[in-house]
Amino acid sequence: MPDKMHEPDRPYMPDYGITASKKGLLSWEWVDEQMAKSRNYWICSASLAGKPHATPVWGVWLDRVLYFSCARSSRKARNLTANPEITVHLESGDDAVMLEGRASELTDKALRARMVEAYSAKYPPFKPNPEAEPTNLYLAVKPRLVFAWREQDFTNSATRWRLEES
Repeated sequence: MPDKMHEPDRPYMPDYGITASKKGLLSWEWVDEQMAKSRNYWICSASLAGKPHATPVWGVWLDRVLYFSCARSSRKARNLTANPEITVHLESGDDAVMLEGRASELTDKALRARMVEAYSAKYPPFKPNPEAEPTNLYLAVKPRLVFAWREQDFTNSATRWRLEES
């Protein structure tokens, strides 16, 4: 899990009028809240040939990591198995959060159990069963870079975090 987070700063977006001041930067708690309450997450992957693919998934946000599952035969699973680079964003363009990172298979049974409990609480009556569903792939997205802003005050709220692997 990424455990070192640089201080938030401004994203590099020339010609968008973003202030250089630190005043108005969003808090990490704001990102956590948006990620936790989101029902759908748009994931963007690419094949080894570079062909892009975007699709919504259900997921849960735990300890700065997004967890989701999909069929191993799905295009997103095939893409992420071959090329784990991923971008995730929420549905809202008004309260925007975007992650860039890597997806990896979730094999830790204790973490999978936490993910299953969080899924079942968030999306009743759905409850994944990793042991009985070998055709499903369970993934963890560990962000390297996070962007967030509120559309209502975009030029003052646009914020970037850089996260590092421990």
